[in-house]
Amino acid sequence: MKNENIILNTKDLNLHYGDKSALKDIGISIEKNKVTALIGPSGCGKSTLLRCFNRMNDLVDNCKIKGEILYHEKNLYAPGVDVVNLRKLIGMVFQHPNPFPKSIYENVAYGPRVHGIKDEKKLDEIVEKSLKQAALWDEVSNRLDDPATGLSGGQQQRLCIARTLAVEPEVILMDEPCSALDPIATAKIESLIEELKKDYTVIIVTHSMQQASRISDYTGFMYMGELIEFGETEKIFSSPDNKLTNNYITGRFG
Repeated sequence: MKNENIILNTKDLNLHYGDKSALKDIGISIEKNKVTALIGPSGCGKSTLLRCFNRMNDLVDNCKIKGEILYHEKNLYAPGVDVVNLRKLIGMVFQHPNPFPKSIYENVAYGPRVHGIKDEKKLDEIVEKSLKQAALWDEVSNRLDDPATGLSGGQQQRLCIARTLAVEPEVILMDEPCSALDPIATAKIESLIEELKKDYTVIIVTHSMQQASRISDYTGFMYMGELIEFGETEKIFSSPDNKLTNNYITGRFG
């Protein structure tokens, strides 16, 4: 893996909630335009690590972080980092679809408006492009003024992805984006992720090992706050180096 392909990497990353250690000495490198999956049993630190990448853990009381996270070789936790701009560049899609109580159009236009785009023609273009990228345009183009809450769960999740894309991020974090969806909606999101990696870097937390093996290029297995093993997905699933990884993948625990 060449260094110029690395967009994010962590060095000796430790995180505590009060006295409880949630992440221990994490070192991971995320490659550009690839899908990286984080797997492991519940409570192992997957989502906590994901939220470090756009400083969502800043919103948690009593959360202490040590170590470095480098984004284009710059420490995200250095003094003076613009967190609002950071969350524009490193967007997030959550476990449960969370559309705003606004129209489909306004959900997507919201971020660009916040970042200063006022021109209606430009907003129209952004909304159309983002919905097309999220594979939703054909389903909603004739009802953009309808409330977003009237969409199905799978459509709402793709709308939330469109909303993230509208502010032109570089990295998209996805925290179990399919866990609330049925198999058909899940297949659409997985197909979408495959398309998105042409233009974006995707990091996904998933409880589904089948999903990780289908859509990711790299996989990290986490256990009790530690990154036990990280590497190319095919290698992790076919011949992991660590016995713990093997036990988890073969269903012996978790």
